[in-house]
Amino acid sequence: MQAFVKVVETGSFTKAAEALQLSKATVSQLVQQLEAHLRVKLLQRTTRQVKVTADGAAYHESALRLLADMDDAETSLAGAAATPRGRVRVDVPSPVARLILVPALPGFHARYPDIQIHMGVSDRRVDLVADGVDCVLRGGLLTDSSLVARRVAELPMVVCAAPAYLQRVGKPEHPLALASAPHSVVGFLSAHTGRVLPMTMRRDAEQIHAPMRHALAVDDGNACLAAGLIGLGVICVPRYMVEAHLATGELLLLFEDWQLEPLPMVVAFPSSRHLSAKVRVVVEWIAEVMGQHGAARPAPGKSPCCARPHPLGSSRAGRRRTPPGTLAPAGDSARR
Repeated sequence: MQAFVKVVETGSFTKAAEALQLSKATVSQLVQQLEAHLRVKLLQRTTRQVKVTADGAAYHESALRLLADMDDAETSLAGAAATPRGRVRVDVPSPVARLILVPALPGFHARYPDIQIHMGVSDRRVDLVADGVDCVLRGGLLTDSSLVARRVAELPMVVCAAPAYLQRVGKPEHPLALASAPHSVVGFLSAHTGRVLPMTMRRDAEQIHAPMRHALAVDDGNACLAAGLIGLGVICVPRYMVEAHLATGELLLLFEDWQLEPLPMVVAFPSSRHLSAKVRVVVEWIAEVMGQHGAARPAPGKSPCCARPHPLGSSRAGRRRTPPGTLAPAGDSARR
């Protein structure tokens, strides 16, 4: 099974043999024995390339999960917790990967040189069990009872705009000015409803919760930021995304006397899966790095470590999220 998986990963019997430190003939024989045992053709071999058959692709997905479970079992043996090793599959939003987690990876690998991180960069819905993902980092809270969520950060949110936008239409003095011409925002599309999310802000006893005028709506934080930088509209994003642009003057803060709810970030993983040492250290590392950008507060009535309820998402079950680029409506804490 390991030989077959390695051939699929490398696309070559030769490269698989090198990775497994076996001869090419041995790897080929192991795959042939597996095919004979299963009575199906897993690979189509030519002199130039190796292609996976439909049966082979299905078996490969199952084999990955089985090998991961075997690795978890081995990692759980006495002494393994002291030196965790193996592959950990995580899925994180693109802006978080680019600006927070990837820059921190050298420090992680210095501490855990035997762990390989396979990082999916997206804000898509992920079925952790079916997709073989160990954990996801998402903005918001969870309702999926099959997942355990650990709140790892609360990211400050800001509203800002490019100087070119402000020169063109003027500086809005009140958030409700964004609801009509000449102002506009870069809207953010709800993954739950497909509609543009309203903006929620408060100042003393005054609270704003209303849809704002938009000429563009997106469903990705990086796209939202790019639109804001070229002056397409006012944007609302986590502060870490725009810190450098605020420092250079490419973006200017708006409504600084108004309060915005911070964006809770959670790491989620299947409640039915044993949390191996290698996954545990990755979760702890994510919590440590994310906490540097906004310390997490316990959810009301919950422990700071794990809380299951509330809307975020990460699996196919009932996810509602608002990726970086907008404010969630009141009562809908799923954002980014």
